[in-house]
Amino acid sequence: MSTTLETPISSIESNRRRVGALKSLGVVSVGDALTYYPFRVTDPVPARSLHEAKIGEKMAFAAHVLETRVFPMARRGFRLIATVTDDDFAARRNTPKSLASLVFFSYRKSYVDWVQRKLHAGALLVVAGEPSVYDNRLQFTHPDLLTIKPVQSQSENGEWNDGFGDPANPPLGNLKYDAQTIDEALKRVCRPRPVYHATSRISSEHIHESVLKYMDALRGAEYLATQNAGNFLDNPTQEGDFDIPQIDREIQIKALGNAIPDIIPEDFREEYGLMHRAEAFMAIHDPVDRKNFDNALQTLRYEEALICQTALVASRDASRKTKATACSSTRLKDDFIASLPFTLTNGQQQVIADISADMAHDYPMQRLLQGEVGSGKTVVAVAAMMQAVGSGGQAVLVAPTQVLAEQHYASISTMVSKLGKSDANSSDNQKNLDDANARRNNKRSAQSPKDGEFGTKTIHNNAVDKGAQLADLLDLAASDDVETGFSGKGNDIFGIKDGEIPVFLLTGSMRLAERRRVLAAAASGMPCIVVATHAAFSKSFQAPNLTLAVIDEQHRFGVEQRESLNSRGSTAPHLLVMTATPIPRTAAMTWFGDLDISALTELPGGRKPIRTFVVPEDNASLMGEMFALIRKRIDAGERAYVVCPRIDADAEDADGALAASAASGSKTAGSSVPAFDNAYDLGEDDDRRAQRPPLHSVAEITERLQSLPQFKGIRFATLTGRDDDATKTQVMADFAAGITPILVATTVIEVGVDVAKASCIVIFDADRYGLSQLHQLRGRVGRGGTDSGAFLISRAPADSDAARRLDVIQGTLDGAEIAQADLEFRGAGDVLGDAQSGGKSGLKLLRVVKDVKIIEHARVEATRLVAQDPDLLEHVQLAGAVLDFTRGNETFLTSN
Repeated sequence: MSTTLETPISSIESNRRRVGALKSLGVVSVGDALTYYPFRVTDPVPARSLHEAKIGEKMAFAAHVLETRVFPMARRGFRLIATVTDDDFAARRNTPKSLASLVFFSYRKSYVDWVQRKLHAGALLVVAGEPSVYDNRLQFTHPDLLTIKPVQSQSENGEWNDGFGDPANPPLGNLKYDAQTIDEALKRVCRPRPVYHATSRISSEHIHESVLKYMDALRGAEYLATQNAGNFLDNPTQEGDFDIPQIDREIQIKALGNAIPDIIPEDFREEYGLMHRAEAFMAIHDPVDRKNFDNALQTLRYEEALICQTALVASRDASRKTKATACSSTRLKDDFIASLPFTLTNGQQQVIADISADMAHDYPMQRLLQGEVGSGKTVVAVAAMMQAVGSGGQAVLVAPTQVLAEQHYASISTMVSKLGKSDANSSDNQKNLDDANARRNNKRSAQSPKDGEFGTKTIHNNAVDKGAQLADLLDLAASDDVETGFSGKGNDIFGIKDGEIPVFLLTGSMRLAERRRVLAAAASGMPCIVVATHAAFSKSFQAPNLTLAVIDEQHRFGVEQRESLNSRGSTAPHLLVMTATPIPRTAAMTWFGDLDISALTELPGGRKPIRTFVVPEDNASLMGEMFALIRKRIDAGERAYVVCPRIDADAEDADGALAASAASGSKTAGSSVPAFDNAYDLGEDDDRRAQRPPLHSVAEITERLQSLPQFKGIRFATLTGRDDDATKTQVMADFAAGITPILVATTVIEVGVDVAKASCIVIFDADRYGLSQLHQLRGRVGRGGTDSGAFLISRAPADSDAARRLDVIQGTLDGAEIAQADLEFRGAGDVLGDAQSGGKSGLKLLRVVKDVKIIEHARVEATRLVAQDPDLLEHVQLAGAVLDFTRGNETFLTSN
């Protein structure tokens, strides 16, 4: 049976332990093995005799073992010293022979015994390592070793037989040879060797060995038979130089190419000088030199970019073929804008116009709205929802937290409250509403009363308060006697007064009766706005007339959740996703390439720039001045946030949500590193993170601040992820009213909290956050037009990466600049979260920051290919790769 990329490695690999170890790395098939790429390649190692050795420069040589001795060390452990000579190898290089010592240290006697068995007297070796001098002799400490089958061996089973004993009964046990000849061993140690991410179960060298084995299997039995018959390595007595041997790579590439078809179209490959896919695989896993390795990297990055961009372009085009309700009436939206007590910025006006034009189409809008903290995204979203409601549809805005949902509900209700009955009854609106009502009546014609039954149903308002059944409310909503659609008339059943635009709040913690009332209103199909938390994704939420879905802080939701809104009605809703997390242009092109992207860069008038200060925690005088300044602002009637990463001394992280995100996608899951550090991965290794001081907690800092003379007589409040929704609401109300002017909280305040009088924010352990998180937290202040300040408390050394991150946040308020710096410091996956990062996306080599040109070229080519051949019938391999990419990356694509 021929081997393909889909062949399980278990059918090739006889070592069951290795199969299990590779499976733990996600390598199950031959294709998985070939796409398990090395993260770097070593420099070529020169072959030199011991006489040619240069101290401190790695080298490789062949030698015989003269003797091996093992010594116990003074306290604990063992030291093994093997004396070797390169007499034959030096003679072939026309240099004098020399002696050297190979030294190994270990606490484990079993390891020392294993090495001693390999280095028994007379053993033939190829050694690679860095020479030093000890006691006037060359010494190699823990070098790489490959054992060679001696020339004298007559054994056919590849076991030790060096001529010093009975081949059938070797004195030191049966060990397998690592190579058959010196040349074969030198090739393996001298070449530039790829280095893979390994584990305790399998080393990088064994991963490499396995990948080469699977590539040979792909080349087929005929190739292997030809190579075995004519391989020059079968001549162990050949003469010549011992530098890296040359093999006919063209034959290898051709044989591999028969099993690995190319994905990149030939004209695109030729235009950018790229390799065939088979050649690229061979060059990255078995490079001739560093240039060969780099060329393979370039080719495979282009391949990933082309697959990704083709998937996104095809996804975007597919969404254009999906039916949506065209929202052509803009009267209610225009009236809403005219009723605002402030003037929209130029950016807001342009984005609203773009969204309005998108919603007028009969295919779903797919738009990402990116805006600075406080740039006015909510007003833009409300304008879009007014167009949906004015066209007879329903709109839902989904927020990630109840606090944010309640704030959106309050602000939206206030903004639309000035629109009166005359606006609602305009001729344009009424025509659209009549059409919507007619559509709903047609759907309900099958439910008309039978002979002998009453044609109307009634239900008292107090029945809702007493817990009326949802089915009763739905029946009532479907009857002809209940006003459906936004007609400007009141509706007692749903608590709507004359002239009101229905705005409902839906959260998971609502009283059952109130929740049922909101669910019934949405299920009736009446034009309205629903502001919801994750409750909008539940099966109980049905909105048959859903026309617009607005997702706030989109990175807090899974794609599956957003997609669930598509099944609420007979047509797909228009989609507007919003984020205040700055996203660099290249990242947006990669992860949101199927969305139209709008950006709000202007801040509304009256906003003053926020001043940012980095305060070393060990600077007591500076800390005291900061606290005195905050007290003055409190006495002036303002508010202050204090942010800590942990809840209390027993908590590993800020709150349960943060722990869940860290546990689910952390690269250091199972380590001793706190979950907070996992969630805000800053590109550091476990050892560095484990050495950092413990995180501050809300409980600790609250107690500490209350004991300071600067805050004598000041009441404090705390807010964490452990608090229930009612507590959160009360705490925020007291904070806004000034009852508790200082709020000590975790990062639950990061998104959407809007208190106009808040002018100061103190962030403890600021060096442990990413730049985007700090930028979000800083945006909680400065919303009331007063001078505001952000104080970043740090324990980071002055020359560390953490200190340099804080310098960036201190030096700019530009979200785009911060996002770019955050991407460079931390990597794309951590900036956006795994759901959009490519952490599960199949993008293993593409670098969003450095490969912008590759992404742009791939985008142009993908657009051309999809335009000429929408189904990719002429590019079957690319079509298959796109399908695999899409199937395995539901969390990557953000549209249908």
